[in-house]
Formats: sequence, structure tokens, C-alpha cells
Amino acid sequence: MFDLLLQQYSRPLILGFIFVAVVLVVLAIASISSNRAAIARRLANDTSTAPTGGGMLSLRSNETGSAWYRLIQRIESSGLSLADTKGETLTRLLTDAGYESPLAPRIYTLLRIVLTLGLPTLAVVFIVSTSEVSSVLKLYLVGGGAALVGLYFPSLWVHARAGRNREELVRGFPDALDLMLVCVEAGLGVEAAFDRVGREMALSHPRVSRLLGSIVLELRAGRSREDALRRMADRAGVDQIRSFATLLIQSDKLGSSISQTLRIYAAEMRERRRMAAQEKAHRLPVLLSIPLVACMLPVMIGVLMLPAAIRVVRELLPALGGN
Repeated sequence: MFDLLLQQYSRPLILGFIFVAVVLVVLAIASISSNRAAIARRLANDTSTAPTGGGMLSLRSNETGSAWYRLIQRIESSGLSLADTKGETLTRLLTDAGYESPLAPRIYTLLRIVLTLGLPTLAVVFIVSTSEVSSVLKLYLVGGGAALVGLYFPSLWVHARAGRNREELVRGFPDALDLMLVCVEAGLGVEAAFDRVGREMALSHPRVSRLLGSIVLELRAGRSREDALRRMADRAGVDQIRSFATLLIQSDKLGSSISQTLRIYAAEMRERRRMAAQEKAHRLPVLLSIPLVACMLPVMIGVLMLPAAIRVVRELLPALGGN
């Protein structure tokens, strides 16, 4: 009876999920196009007053015109709250991953709900439509596995992306320190050095450029240097940048030379990067031993033992058999 019902309603369910998938794709395309149109309008309106340097951020954000904003407003107005219980932790994680929009936590929660409910339904419908006989236990296991994938895949994706962004910051920040040292020794102030280095590194290290651009905007908005540096360290989430911010704050309070501080810390970061490269180089033989033992060693043993095995089969076995 259960199989008959599934076969009867499998086609409407498949069509319904295809419709939902098409709607989500259309919403995503509309969101991208609306964001590009908004950026184009802002560039057209602000051409006469735009700064000469590119890659800088803005303290303003306009999310009310996007399709995601309208979708989230409709869902929350219907009574379903998309706010996460660990809002601050999730917001920081999404910011580290590069999703800095205020709507990012709600979009993340919405995607997890859709994947958790949609993937098992699609998997069950696919199994029912492709196989004639399907046990309830098989459907339950497949649906439960798909639900776990839909629940944990967004979290794994965000954690992996945040890790890659932190590695990019660690790789690019020593170069930023070298450029900052050149700017300070040339006579620029700290704020002007941040601005110049951020614009220069917009193509080579965009993550570092955005980080420096954000602190420049906060300083120009009236925030104190100590507060802006601490906020930069919190946004980066990297120990090296946090130590750099603490060092600049202490140098500013004690009145020591900023150029000397940058020179010493840049040398330390270059030495730390060299030691990290040496550590990876020393780990390489250990990592190579695993495929060597698993793949090449059995082949070498087979090649060396094959002539002896052939001689045993041709000469020793007939002699033992009395022939």
C-alpha cells in the first residue's frame, strides 16, 4: 500500500520540487542582478565625488532592495524567526568567511532549513521513482543521511572558507607591513599609510586590502586609533594581526617610533613565515611515505619477487611432484 501511494504521488512531488528549485535559482539570479544594478546606480550618482583610489569600502550598506531581504521579510512576517540562538558567534564566523552582509546570518539559517528538509525529500523521491521495491528502512536511512548532509554541509563550508581567508591574511600581512614601513619612513602618517597600502594591495591581497580599508574608514569617521585597531584585530581573528594591533597601541601610548616598531615586527613576521615554510618542507617526507608504502612498495616487491616465483613454478614444483 505504501509503495502504491509513493508511486502514485511521486510525479507530483518531483514536479513540485523542480518548481521550488527553479524559484530559488530565479531568486538568486534576481538578487545578483539587483545588487549589480544598485552598484551601477551608486557609481553613476557618485562619479563626481568618488575618491581617486579604488577598492575602498563604505560604512553604508543598502540591503533593503535585495530579493533576499524581501524573501526574509516575508518568511519572518509569517511567524518563522530566522534568528540564530548564537547570533554573535555566527556573525563573526560569517564575517571571517567573507559574508559581511547584515542579512548573512538569516540567509545562512534559511539555507540550512531548506537543505535539511529538501535534500531528504529529493533523495526519497528519487529512490521511489527509480526502484520498484523500496523498503521503509532504506528510505529512512537515506533520508536521515541526506538530512545530516543538509544540516552540516553549510557549517563545514563556512568554516573551510573562514580558514582559507585567515590563511590569506597570514600570507599577505607581512607584505603589507613592508609597504607600511616604506610609507611611514617616507613621511606618511599611520592613517595615510593604511590608506595607501590598502589601495596598493587591492589586487594582490584583496582580503588584507579590505581589512585596512575598514580601519581607514573608521578612523575617518571619528573612532579612536586604539578602538579601530582592536576592532581590526577582532575582525581578522588572526594572532599575528592581533599582536600587531597591540604593538601599535603600545607604541602610540609610549610615544616610541612607529617606523622602528614596524621594522622589527615585519622582520619577525618574515622570520615566522620562513619557519612555517620550513615546517611544511620537513613534513613533506612524512606525508610522501604514506603513498610510497601504500602504492609503490607493493609494486616493487612484486617486480622483485616475480622471477623467483616463476622459477619456483617451473622447476621446484614439478620436482616436488616427482615429474
